[in-house]
Amino acid sequence: MNSQTLVARPEGSADMTRDRIAALKTGLQDGLIGCEALVERLLIGLLSGGHLLVEGMPGLAKTRAVKRLAEGLESTFHRIQCTPDLMPADITGTPIWQPDRGGFEFAPGPVFASLVLVDEINRAPPKVQSALLEAMAEGQVTAGGETHKLPDPFMVVATQNPIDQEGTFPLPEAQLDRFLMHVVVGLPDASAERRILDLVEAETVMHSGAMAMKLTLAEVRAAREAAMAVHLSPAIKDFIVRLVTAPRTAAKDSDIGKAIEHPASPRGTLALAAAAKARAYLYGRDFAIPEDVSELAPDILAHRTLLTWRASADGATPRGVIAMLLDHVRPL
Repeated sequence: MNSQTLVARPEGSADMTRDRIAALKTGLQDGLIGCEALVERLLIGLLSGGHLLVEGMPGLAKTRAVKRLAEGLESTFHRIQCTPDLMPADITGTPIWQPDRGGFEFAPGPVFASLVLVDEINRAPPKVQSALLEAMAEGQVTAGGETHKLPDPFMVVATQNPIDQEGTFPLPEAQLDRFLMHVVVGLPDASAERRILDLVEAETVMHSGAMAMKLTLAEVRAAREAAMAVHLSPAIKDFIVRLVTAPRTAAKDSDIGKAIEHPASPRGTLALAAAAKARAYLYGRDFAIPEDVSELAPDILAHRTLLTWRASADGATPRGVIAMLLDHVRPL
């Protein structure tokens, strides 16, 4: 069966939610030419409760994609523009003295939203990155000795620019590991770029382009619950585990052993399983197939894989090594 073939189902609230997710996907793609993979990853993050790191050159609609997703949700949306002088309280919030009440009252920062866009995250200093890590990992913020819960659902989409590294603070491995996926956005081909030109011209002339529908947070939570209930067969689970653990057991003189210094942890296994379920749900299936795993493995495992210095010196990349790993580890 083609992974993108929708399965006919009887009417019901669960199927209505699935249809609404499909409509959201269509609406996103209509306004994002050549960004099909990015749209799919954004929705997978939404359905699995994961956070995304999106990397690409300026002008590739990274910010537009997140804003368009926000337009399709009946939720709060905040954008944080990172700069080197940003302070943790600038994103988390801070207690403010209220004279009329005779005490401090917590003023929430922009991280208190269901969807948060963190633009150019690698320009934020380490203290800010650490504060964001707590929010992403724990779903809460600590300020003034008090803990404040973040909204549910809560999703962070961070962007970074790969070509301008001056004045940046590279994300530590612990922070990278908190992102479900690291999505790399490439340049569009000539055909897609021509359609982008037509789309922007039409939006400018007709003042159109807004999302026609909005998904409620209750629908998002229902879709997330349904997606995480997707069946993973023993064969798919074995495929995921073998894929993640293969570098740990590879012989040191093998191609994989020579390339990988530190492989992905069990968090990579859990992330790949959750994302595979979400992708299956997006394509109308109640079960995951090997394609769900292999399609997402580079985005989920590459940023969790540290290469040896020799492999890096030879020009190898984590994504290239994961592609090689997929050639070695096949579904049973």
